[in-house]
Amino acid sequence: MTSSDRDEVAIPRPALVVLVGPSAAGKSTWAQTNFRPGQVLSTDDFRAFCGAGPDDQTAGTEAFALLEQLMRLRLSKGLTTVVDTLGLDDGLRDGFRNAAREADVACVAIGFDTDAALCHDRNRAKNNPVPKSVLDRQIRRWRQVRDQLDTEGFDSVVINPGPARPVTKPLAPAGSTEPASVSNLAPDAGLAFDLVVSRFEFGDGDLASTLVDIATAAEEAGFRALWLMDHFRQIPQVGRPWEPMLEPYTTLAYLAAATTELRLGTLVTGVEHRNVGLLAKIIATLDVLSGGRAECGIGAGWFDAEQAAYGYPVNSNRVRLDTLEDALQALPVLWGPGGKSFEGMQISIPEAIGYPRPIQDPIPILVGGGGEKRTLRLAAAHADSCNFVDTDLDTVARKIQVANDHCIAAGRDPATLTITTLNPLIHATSGRQLESLVESLRPSNQSWDTFAAANHAATTDEHVARFRQLRDLGVDRVCVSLIGDNGAERVKDFGSVIRALGDGSTE
Repeated sequence: MTSSDRDEVAIPRPALVVLVGPSAAGKSTWAQTNFRPGQVLSTDDFRAFCGAGPDDQTAGTEAFALLEQLMRLRLSKGLTTVVDTLGLDDGLRDGFRNAAREADVACVAIGFDTDAALCHDRNRAKNNPVPKSVLDRQIRRWRQVRDQLDTEGFDSVVINPGPARPVTKPLAPAGSTEPASVSNLAPDAGLAFDLVVSRFEFGDGDLASTLVDIATAAEEAGFRALWLMDHFRQIPQVGRPWEPMLEPYTTLAYLAAATTELRLGTLVTGVEHRNVGLLAKIIATLDVLSGGRAECGIGAGWFDAEQAAYGYPVNSNRVRLDTLEDALQALPVLWGPGGKSFEGMQISIPEAIGYPRPIQDPIPILVGGGGEKRTLRLAAAHADSCNFVDTDLDTVARKIQVANDHCIAAGRDPATLTITTLNPLIHATSGRQLESLVESLRPSNQSWDTFAAANHAATTDEHVARFRQLRDLGVDRVCVSLIGDNGAERVKDFGSVIRALGDGSTE
């Protein structure tokens, strides 16, 4: 696909970006403006390394050999690389494309169709201008190359580019060959969004008022629910152990008074963190005080170091899953009428009296965890929804199929089990903002590209496209955890994704 306007240019991450155009056409300026210095490999720089300076044509052979070696090294590491050469030699462009294919990265051609007079003016202003006859030949050659770039096999060709926009996710919805943008995505009612707040570091702001601002912003942005993690200290996947970590049910009760529509729950409570009878009472109380907005998120638990540090037994996975199975059967009893008893594999409740009863009958239960042999089977047998981490589309598709198979085995219609995914991600409203966010968040031992890919870093259009893919696979609800600054403004910004999937517009 060829583009010739000056709108933002989508550059897949990673990619090999091949600049094409005569001297003084603006290639180096565009590359330096839109990419970090280490990403740009310039023949001028390599001539300076291998010869007397950037204009030393006698060092050309060595310069190109060194450029190609470093280019292949970067591509082998999955690093976006910009090749700043004239790009007018057919064989050279073929070699660049082949290198990209071998490394399994996209190859993008960026052409500069700059007015010949402007090229000559810029050339004359250089300290060491290219001879006029040489530049004239380059301009004539460019006009030939320009007309054939679109047939050479590049993944995309852009002439006269605008600002570069990094793209870290597939740009096309499932089954489509067209690039995705909000404008060409059909409305997709049915995919719901929940907000997960997993950190409580909000700078110098008041913690309580900041949480209220976030919850209010979530309601306004169109989030269905707000979930908190149930941990006593921060988990290593998110932050440092000494970060602030609020007790979730106390916090949810506080937020219930500050909201009117947002549903509230934990993603998810470790079944051994509380006596199940007490857990039922806590969630029922939240439901009553919130006007029927509580949800019960529960799982087997996994964080052994946390369990041991707080004096809880560190049981085997089998015992934890046995306890989870007991709890899934006991909770509806505890929320029901009368004073029934319950006896399970690990849990014994002599008299399950629980009043006032919840407003909802029953309270929705979500089982967290992607274990395919037992966790998803328990969800299929006893829960309203399941939740697992969205790592990649193939994994999501497989887990959905496993959950559906468990439903069928339990005699349940798979359509009655709500499929939800946990999606930690970085969202930006523009390519520039995305570049800045990833750069500020990535650890020093990870490249921009690696960190961005691992954390689903993308702009609104790209997130919309990927969520459409998830919806097509069978995901009903996405639980979004905003990495980095998860304050009210970032929550409001994500509303553009939710609106796009509801009505096809970011306005």
